[in-house]
Amino acid sequence: MKVYGKVPREKSLPTPRGAVIALVGCDGSGKSSLSRELVAEIGQSRPTRYGYLGLGSGDLGRRIGRLPFIGPALEHKLGKRAKTTRTRGEKIPDLPTALVVFAFSLLRYRRFRQIQRAAARGEMVITDRYPQMEIPAQCDGPGLSAATSDNPLIQRLAAVERRLYQRMAARRPDLVVHLDIDPETAQRRKPDHDLEALRIKTSVMSRLRYNEAPRVVIDSRAPYKEVKRQVSEALRQHALTGPL
Repeated sequence: MKVYGKVPREKSLPTPRGAVIALVGCDGSGKSSLSRELVAEIGQSRPTRYGYLGLGSGDLGRRIGRLPFIGPALEHKLGKRAKTTRTRGEKIPDLPTALVVFAFSLLRYRRFRQIQRAAARGEMVITDRYPQMEIPAQCDGPGLSAATSDNPLIQRLAAVERRLYQRMAARRPDLVVHLDIDPETAQRRKPDHDLEALRIKTSVMSRLRYNEAPRVVIDSRAPYKEVKRQVSEALRQHALTGPL
């Protein structure tokens, strides 16, 4: 387990009564299971809630792919458009694609504000994923800032989306727990995921710093109980929980 940074002490900002702990990592690293279990356990001693800050677009695409007859072709078409939109130097395919990406970002921003309000009320919030501004269109970064467009409306949507992500990324979590994993192990756990996409995600995740928030890196290839023990210990070391 590698630990980076310390709990910030910023005199210019009021210290929130609650706390936000962000579990981040590639698909298959165990974010969802761990975050929900930690919420249940910490919730026995203090107000705690789960916060999902992903988009859910990948799972939606895979569900579409399981539809009879048209599913696979529709998933391929939507996936191709999404990949183009996420690729630097490419063109955003069309306005409907941009509107869908923007709508997902609005949904994320709404969830983010709910989480911040909960922390301000004194609740412990454990999030699955966390938005970032460092690398666009990957790993919870802004979806319309990698590819380009000549359409003025799409350009406007991209500018508004960037401002939303700037606001979110400026609010550093109290602790980032990076569940590190290699792409091959991730695909064994998530066999319906594309290996190349997992390779990109693991590479990106290793470079993200989340506005220099305190960060712990844990090898999530270890047995689940050991990973959970290390995450719980990291929370205690950062004075974010009592005994679990």
